[in-house]
Amino acid sequence: MPLPRLTSPHPVSDHFDGRRFFNPAGLPPAGLKAIWDWRRNADPAPWPERFESPYPQDRPPERVTDGLRLTHIGHSGNLIQTAGLNLLVDPQYSERCSPSQRFGPKRHAEPGVAFEHLPPIDVVLISHSHYDHMDRATLTRLHDVHRPRFVVPLGVEAILRGWRREARAEAFDWHETVALGDGLAVTLWPAHHWSARGAFDRCRTLWASFALQTPAGFVFHAGDTGFNGGRDYRAAREAFGPAALAVLPIGAYEPRAIMKPQHQEPDEAVRGALLLEAALTVGVHWGYFQLTDEAIDDPLHRLALALETHGFDPARFVAARPGLVVELPAVRT
Repeated sequence: MPLPRLTSPHPVSDHFDGRRFFNPAGLPPAGLKAIWDWRRNADPAPWPERFESPYPQDRPPERVTDGLRLTHIGHSGNLIQTAGLNLLVDPQYSERCSPSQRFGPKRHAEPGVAFEHLPPIDVVLISHSHYDHMDRATLTRLHDVHRPRFVVPLGVEAILRGWRREARAEAFDWHETVALGDGLAVTLWPAHHWSARGAFDRCRTLWASFALQTPAGFVFHAGDTGFNGGRDYRAAREAFGPAALAVLPIGAYEPRAIMKPQHQEPDEAVRGALLLEAALTVGVHWGYFQLTDEAIDDPLHRLALALETHGFDPARFVAARPGLVVELPAVRT
């Protein structure tokens, strides 16, 4: 049955047809029937009840004015401190990534920073609307405690304002650049993904990666993405130069028939880091929520093999665990 024609505030573009967003020159997500068949017949590897980090929970400084400091919170969530501002990307503090805390994937580790130990949060970046990246309880609590500025892809602001009418939510399209402060800006960059929070809102909101221009150089935070031949990585390198830091997903990739359009696997992440010419890469989106079929440590084994295959220095690609801290010096001119 065709969808009814809806009035949209977004202009038709090479990735929006007036009703839904899509991946230009890319693959659509698996259909509901394919996902249902996979879920019904899935044989996921068993995960341990807990997979705690070797790092202690971090107690971040209140501000970082020189260089950049990143703390991995868990899954795709990171705290970025630079230029005197504190940014959260895709924070998730709930026990489960689900419409309900009574069911759905449960986290297997404590967050790398306790919520009450967060510094004052100025900006929250949300890559897309999936529950493991956009958690209602976390975001409403952040709004109530910190009153941050939310910078999000098109359509996501309406969800936020549905939860908190007064939320400072600003929506942008791919390739739009947003000034965040002196020496700090973010460009919403194409990602090969999709969006939904239910069965009837597929691809009604946009998804994005984040290209950050910081005092420490170009930082690329992929959010969630399929590899798609590396086209978005290649274009980002051409637009911004080599990355000082790349934050790339390395987990939730099996079965490939379902996950390939939306989640890259470790070999693809290493190829992405090469395309970005990243000085340092942090691998995220693994070992926290069991979303797919691979074993909890499979991303580690595949990453080690990929680094060897591509002759990539393992010291330049770190598989993140909660509490990991990365510090970059400011670029001196």
